[in-house]
Amino acid sequence: MTVSPVELAPGILLGGAALPVIAGPCVLEEPQQTLEIAHTLEAMSSRLGLPMIFKASFDKANRSSLQSFRGPGLEAGLEVLERVANETGLPVLTDVHEAGQCARAAEVCAVLQIPAFLCRQTDLILAAAQTGRAVNLKKGQFMAPEDMRRAVDKARSTGNSKVSVTERGVSFGYHNLVVDMRSFEILHRDGIPVIYDVTHSLQLPGAGDETGGQRQFAEPLTRAAVAAGADGLYLEVHPEPDRARSDSTTQLDPSKAEALLASALSIRRAITGETISL
Repeated sequence: MTVSPVELAPGILLGGAALPVIAGPCVLEEPQQTLEIAHTLEAMSSRLGLPMIFKASFDKANRSSLQSFRGPGLEAGLEVLERVANETGLPVLTDVHEAGQCARAAEVCAVLQIPAFLCRQTDLILAAAQTGRAVNLKKGQFMAPEDMRRAVDKARSTGNSKVSVTERGVSFGYHNLVVDMRSFEILHRDGIPVIYDVTHSLQLPGAGDETGGQRQFAEPLTRAAVAAGADGLYLEVHPEPDRARSDSTTQLDPSKAEALLASALSIRRAITGETISL
């Protein structure tokens, strides 16, 4: 089945010839740092000619440890995300964890994201979709790709067709993930556009108080995913990844993120037949 392009944000289509990118820090830390990252990504988007959406979470409600940093919370977080949108012109995406957060988040965000562990939560999915904003469903680590069709159907039942799925790997035994590259084609057969989550698929989850990861595999897996048909990319970017307050082992610094995106774009252009001029 042909994938119909989904408008993630005004002028940003997923499932067409372009390769949209969702990028930003895992969680909102200091407001000024967040704005600096956003301006860096805005410039990167312009240099590469890639449509970009800024992402960051106002709350990481699924951290491994109670002592882990969660973020500034809904209102303070949305205030920062609104500044990002106003100052950079980038549309913004954030996670929602409860149905009651959706309407408020939709006032600021172009895309509402359903976290992987919550991808079967019917009331949450319906509330997000009912806002009319684009909905990005992270595929749970426990879900087969074909089973995500039911989650997509929940969102589409509201009349909202702006629904995408993000592939972030599946549990492979304990404390490990593996990305099944067949996932893109399986979801495409159901007419669902698919984003590849570069950084979360590198995680080694649950081993100790904090999730580990293997960022050295970011580029080969990204290149494979784009070659396999990924419609867009999702990656976390931090100016000092090792000092990030969440996902410090998998986030990329801006220079590595840009090199990775340039590499991915060359593959995308080869597939679509576009002239490569980086």
